[in-house]
Amino acid sequence: MPSHLPVMLDSVVAALDPRPGATLVDGTLGLGGHAEALLEAIGSSGLLIGLERDGSLLAAARERLARFGEAFRGVHTRLSYLVEAVRGAGIEAVDGILLDLGICSAQLDDPKRGFSFRDQARDAPLDMRMDPSRGETAGELLARLAEDELADLLRRGGVAASRRVARLLIQRRPLATVGDLLDALAGAKLPARRHHPATLVFQALRMAVNDEQNELEAALDASVDLLARGGRLAVLSYHSGEDRTVKRFFAREARGCICPPDLPVCGCGRSPRLRSLVRGRSASPEEIARNPRARSARLRAGERL
Repeated sequence: MPSHLPVMLDSVVAALDPRPGATLVDGTLGLGGHAEALLEAIGSSGLLIGLERDGSLLAAARERLARFGEAFRGVHTRLSYLVEAVRGAGIEAVDGILLDLGICSAQLDDPKRGFSFRDQARDAPLDMRMDPSRGETAGELLARLAEDELADLLRRGGVAASRRVARLLIQRRPLATVGDLLDALAGAKLPARRHHPATLVFQALRMAVNDEQNELEAALDASVDLLARGGRLAVLSYHSGEDRTVKRFFAREARGCICPPDLPVCGCGRSPRLRSLVRGRSASPEEIARNPRARSARLRAGERL
């Protein structure tokens, strides 16, 4: 099994506060690092349902968590199918939900998946699908998008000079491998800033290929509906756009009323559904030293009212 350090493990467990016999959902199972700690807390009388869209990761997680027997159920599905996975197990409400967003380290470390731009990945196909068994690859996406569409995709991903980069990528088509994309980006002269200049382009393409924004929004809305009173939702995000979505969601659910501020009387009748517990906590310097991929993580959590 690939090596795996779950991000902010102690903080996540503390935020969810799992009790013996609880029913939990890990919406982004990965290699099962967080799930393992949660299963140890809820014991044999509890249940954890783990969702994972990458079949190879799910197989590895099942192997890791086999010792927990019937307390663990793995489901091969996307995050947006959260309700179907839980209700399909005959469960109406759960005590805690974890959403660890972003890409699993095992996917990033596999040069054949096309997520990485390290030297050993140059010949890899531009895939970037979290579920390699279905959907459009990044190479196929780049082949069909018009310049305006590609520029918008890159802009949403925070890429500087997105129009110029889009035009350059289209001029260099076909882009079949990671090396093709890197060579094309070399002519764009992107600013390095704090990371490799290709980072945001790869991130924007990965997010589009996997429809990550829509998956996240659907899962957040479903999570509140699935939580029992007093149940907890914890979300780990890894870039500013993701964290902004999560922050706004928690603020909206804690506020309740969504009427315009100039309306003298509430007309929507919405009540607060979540109480905020953790507001944008970062990993400790000690954890970042052990696991550099935790440096961009932000944890937010809330409790169902």
